[in-house]
Amino acid sequence: MDLSFGDEYESFRAELRRFLEGWPLTGEEAKRSPAEQEQIFRKRGIEHGYVYRDIPSEYGGSGRPHDPIADQIILEEYARTGAPGNKLDQGPGMLAPTLLEFGGEALKKRFIPSTLSGEIQWCQGYSEPGSGSDLASIQTSAVLDGDHWVINGQKIWTSNAVHADFMFGLFRTEPDASKHAGISYLIVDMKASGIDVRPLKQMTGSMEFNEVFFDDVRTPAENIIGKRGEGWAVSRATLKHERNLIGSPRLMGEQFELLVARARSTQRDGRPAIEDPGVRDRIAEIEGYVRAAETTNLRMLSATVHGEELKAMLPMMMIKLYSTDVMQMIAKATYDLVGGGGLLEPAEERDGIYATSGTVSSAVHNYMFSLGPAIAGGASNIQRNIIGERGLGLPRDPRPSS
Repeated sequence: MDLSFGDEYESFRAELRRFLEGWPLTGEEAKRSPAEQEQIFRKRGIEHGYVYRDIPSEYGGSGRPHDPIADQIILEEYARTGAPGNKLDQGPGMLAPTLLEFGGEALKKRFIPSTLSGEIQWCQGYSEPGSGSDLASIQTSAVLDGDHWVINGQKIWTSNAVHADFMFGLFRTEPDASKHAGISYLIVDMKASGIDVRPLKQMTGSMEFNEVFFDDVRTPAENIIGKRGEGWAVSRATLKHERNLIGSPRLMGEQFELLVARARSTQRDGRPAIEDPGVRDRIAEIEGYVRAAETTNLRMLSATVHGEELKAMLPMMMIKLYSTDVMQMIAKATYDLVGGGGLLEPAEERDGIYATSGTVSSAVHNYMFSLGPAIAGGASNIQRNIIGERGLGLPRDPRPSS
């Protein structure tokens, strides 16, 4: 199997590596805050055509032609150096591509450039206390009053709501329509009067999630993405991007390397744990799953290069489900290496993507949090239904008669 990209693209890689030698910053620029340094280098990446390549230049991106091989090389090299490239959080990774697909011109120009630059932080208002997997049953209402929507209700499990400037979310605007047809996709200013954000403390001691209450909150009528009552279709686009972020093989590989490092540094019977045959067997099994994900990613890349995006759709849907299962395996293996000693490790130690401020060590925190992504972006059981029905053409589950 030839996994090389050819002379043209290897030349592109060499050019990119020369550019990335500029990170970390030096001189006077190195005296700026970490956030400012990231913004400086990310802006240079946009100017050189390496960052936000698929975002048109009029909206703050590089505006380069679609080239999946170049995108893969950029992903690899930025990950290798740790330089700040595409910031794929809720704003740039989920809202920006949704706006490009469904947003009006005014909304695109208003929100995409400042989202890419980091000036605007976002949160996602989907789940409600009684509407999780059955997301279409949301009840938070938005009633059009003149030139504003008036919102009442509650959202829950809202990541980053405490720090967000705006929310993109689903609200029921057509109460008499069927549950899927009565939803609109709105943008809401999180500083608007009537919004109450309450952090939810988890058993890890950290507070990634929040509940958000709306009491006659007003948002301009033009802050709607797509058409009134068609928010469900818009939300499918956002969920597609969210699942791609959750299912990233790169993140899986990074976590696997941390597991191997932990096995090398942890002592078992006076020797490194990685020398234990049982530990080695377990790590080898997990590595098989990790390498399979990487191979699947290359298969999708190859299909895309040959204009066969439809053939890549099924593995793309599967990778999110697969990734969350493997990430749980990695986190559990790391936790088992630490054992009860993990409860004694300082909470300040952080070596994983899930770790944030809290009261438990990174190994304990990461294991507890690894259970969450199986729910985020659509619960695993829902994802299996999508794969079976839409990907494999299996019959739908029986529906109760009305």
